[in-house]
Amino acid sequence: MAEDVRVAELRGAVAGLMDQAKTDLAQLVSFQSVADPRQYPIEECDMAAQWVADAFVAAGLTTVGLHETPDGTKAVVASRPAPDGAPTVLLYCHYDVQPPMDEAAWRTPPWELTERDGRWYGRGSADCKGNIVMHLTALRALGPDLPLGVTVVAEGSEEQSTRGLERFVEANPELLRADAIVVGDCGNFAAGVPTLTQTLRGGVNVVVTIETLASPLHSGMFGGPAPDALAALIRLLASLRDERGNTTIDGLSNDQVWPGVQYPSEQFHADARVLRDVELIGDGTVADMLWARPALTVLGIDAPPVVGSAAAIPATARARLNLRIPPGTDPEDAYQALLAHLEANTPWRARLTVELEGTAAPFRSSTGGPARAAMEAALAASYGRPATTQGQGGSIPLCNVFATTYPDAEIMLMGVEEPKSLIHAPNESVDPKEIEHMALAEAIFLATYAG
Repeated sequence: MAEDVRVAELRGAVAGLMDQAKTDLAQLVSFQSVADPRQYPIEECDMAAQWVADAFVAAGLTTVGLHETPDGTKAVVASRPAPDGAPTVLLYCHYDVQPPMDEAAWRTPPWELTERDGRWYGRGSADCKGNIVMHLTALRALGPDLPLGVTVVAEGSEEQSTRGLERFVEANPELLRADAIVVGDCGNFAAGVPTLTQTLRGGVNVVVTIETLASPLHSGMFGGPAPDALAALIRLLASLRDERGNTTIDGLSNDQVWPGVQYPSEQFHADARVLRDVELIGDGTVADMLWARPALTVLGIDAPPVVGSAAAIPATARARLNLRIPPGTDPEDAYQALLAHLEANTPWRARLTVELEGTAAPFRSSTGGPARAAMEAALAASYGRPATTQGQGGSIPLCNVFATTYPDAEIMLMGVEEPKSLIHAPNESVDPKEIEHMALAEAIFLATYAG
């Protein structure tokens, strides 16, 4: 009965903090904290980092520092030590965001939190500033009498994949050591469905360059026998998927099956905003294709633009490729398989150059520990329904660093994001009910995990 009373108290406290949560998120969204000085002033990230540090101190953490990481960005670390014999929980988030992309496609200003149809819009409103607010709201609801130790780390360059915090953790393992780690950079299967992310796909990014001619040539005088670099690139890229859309890289298995919760194709069609009458691709279920099998995406192509193009045969063409790989696949093996496939399928003996940008290992979280049990119970108490699990197609390489550095820690992935949030896309938004329910779940977890 006492636990029920405590849950009711926390529910009321979180509900009473939602106006503050909106104010917090509005301030956070206003920082144009894209961690790429080529696009936005780095001072925007510095201001965001300082705001996060100040906010967590005001929320009751007693020690705070802004630590420069090897990529030059700042990680905010705020903590409150554990009482004797109590565990410590590490709460992760990141304050940097993706650029807004096509600002003309936004229905609201990307750097101004705007309420519309019950959702809060703005870049980073879900990924991941909404999760910062989730952590803040949970700590504020609990007040100063924490029954366990809490450390918060807010990363400053997660979206740039420059490994700043990963290398910082490896060099400073004691600073973030914890018994349980809550990675607040994921979300629910759908709004209102409490979900823990069980697996993450890894990735391989490469830039492929095809060269066929010393310079472009007049298509009328030379077209026909002269090898077209762009056409060669198109043929090469086409070899990476079969006619059904399955990723087909020689030496890389593409028939794995997802054993857990399924993703109805109708729901995915709507969530992904697939155009009417356009089919989903691949021979597996949506869950198989999304969480269990490799997926090759062409991220960009350098080629003559349509407007301003000349009647000339392209001499060179480039593409940036992203290969997502499921748990059980080694990223180096995947890269070597991709490289061998590209070399074997380049047509006309065209000159091929493959530049490796980086790799990320897939991840699978453990189950069955006391922290996981406490979090599942907390999610169920907050939402009024049992928690489920899902995979995620994205990569969070830091999870593998955490797992290696803190092998005894339980790692759990959750957050306020869900399919309608449209993270990384124009019109990103968050459902404020997700912030409220996830903050309540985290507060219940922090109140009960210590036993």
